[in-house]
Amino acid sequence: MRANTYAIPIRTTMLGLLGVALIALGGMGAGAILERDPLLAQVGLSWLRYGHGRDLASMVLYLGLGLVIWAWIRLGRLVRWGEIGDFAVLVAVTVWTLPLLFAPPLFSKDIYSYLAQGQLALSGYDPYTVGPAVLQSTLSENVSWVWQHTPAPYGPLFILVAKAIVWITDASVILGVVAMRFSLAGGLVLLCWALPGLSRHLGGRSAIALWLVAANPLVLIHLIGGAHNDLLMIGLMAAGVLLVLDRRHVLGFVLLALAFSVKATAVVVVPFLVWIWAARLDGDKRTQFRKALVPALIAFLGTFAACTVVAGVTLGWIPALRSSSMIINWLSVPSAVGDFVRMVVNWFVYVDGGIFIGVARGIGSLVLVWIAYTQWWAARDGEVRDAIRRGALTMLAVALLSPATLPWYFSWPLALAAGFAWTTGALVAVTVASLFLLLVTFPNGDTALYSWGYLFFALVVSGLAARSLVKPDPFGLSTRYE
Repeated sequence: MRANTYAIPIRTTMLGLLGVALIALGGMGAGAILERDPLLAQVGLSWLRYGHGRDLASMVLYLGLGLVIWAWIRLGRLVRWGEIGDFAVLVAVTVWTLPLLFAPPLFSKDIYSYLAQGQLALSGYDPYTVGPAVLQSTLSENVSWVWQHTPAPYGPLFILVAKAIVWITDASVILGVVAMRFSLAGGLVLLCWALPGLSRHLGGRSAIALWLVAANPLVLIHLIGGAHNDLLMIGLMAAGVLLVLDRRHVLGFVLLALAFSVKATAVVVVPFLVWIWAARLDGDKRTQFRKALVPALIAFLGTFAACTVVAGVTLGWIPALRSSSMIINWLSVPSAVGDFVRMVVNWFVYVDGGIFIGVARGIGSLVLVWIAYTQWWAARDGEVRDAIRRGALTMLAVALLSPATLPWYFSWPLALAAGFAWTTGALVAVTVASLFLLLVTFPNGDTALYSWGYLFFALVVSGLAARSLVKPDPFGLSTRYE
């Protein structure tokens, strides 16, 4: 069935809007709220932060979350059936994003770290050598205790963005949160621009790609609501990949360097794109590779160096990447294995658990290097779909095998792979994974990964929603679906 180019599913779009509005409302009491919120105090809503008020806010937030999931599944069905196209998905993404731009931080306190790191740079400190605790400011007091003494593990471009936001907002926490969200939303705009083009090159349907990534609640709630700089990184990365595929190679590598200058993960796809460029040049394999590698390195390293100089920082963020190893959860396969072995051994004799986790992470790093090299070498023919597929698989391996893994990390490979043609089974699997990962963090930013009863409930909800993608009304309660 050919989609009506400008058809918009009004009820589904409004259902999602109601959902995000309730999430924003509930987030005032149940989200990653400020230690001291002057805005709530001024309007007499401070009671939402405590006791029954917080419970009520949590109920409202989870009701909104359910509506957003329902709306996303309904939208996905319409896209799969070919009843709507890109325009309808883009309208839904826009409408569902707007309330989240002004909501309190949701499911994470990382945005407070971003702002504090910007204030460090603005105050003359090196954010790559000291943590937010040295500020003793309104911004730093809201940073999670885990990151109070941790240097920033983000690139120079992001430090420059954070520094500019703190300066523009005069270190206001509330204005800073909103301004940071608008800055990161630029990544969503780039993503929405790039996904149709990537689908054209990779053989998929652009409406499916947009629905799978840009409208995905994992992306909207965590990367917009949680305000993670991963959104800016994947937007720049997707745009850079598209430009390379469109034979605008130099500009593509410039954008990839900007993505790397936000967050290091973007570098994973770069070697695969060198093969694609090389395959388009004359000469034998070695000559082709050299002809592509030199200009790619000049564009990439030159852009990165310019960002570093303009931001006035050093390369200290690269060793600071180790700080993420403080996070231990079972989404990281090596951490999960190490923690499981520790638990089994400690049934019989007490041994410091750090030994097992350290060994498992070391093995995981070796496996990751092996996967990255073998996938890169296997892509040396430079065939576009093969190279991007292997790049996405490598990025998935990075998310799974890194010392620390957080739910929204899986948006990295999804952004690269969304443009492929997806089977129904694959769509169902990604839907289950996306919704489960959405739910494994509590609204205040605490992890739910060890609340086993809650996780079982989250898995059931995710499975039921995914089933609804291919079988509307799975319980047979109605004959009308949309």
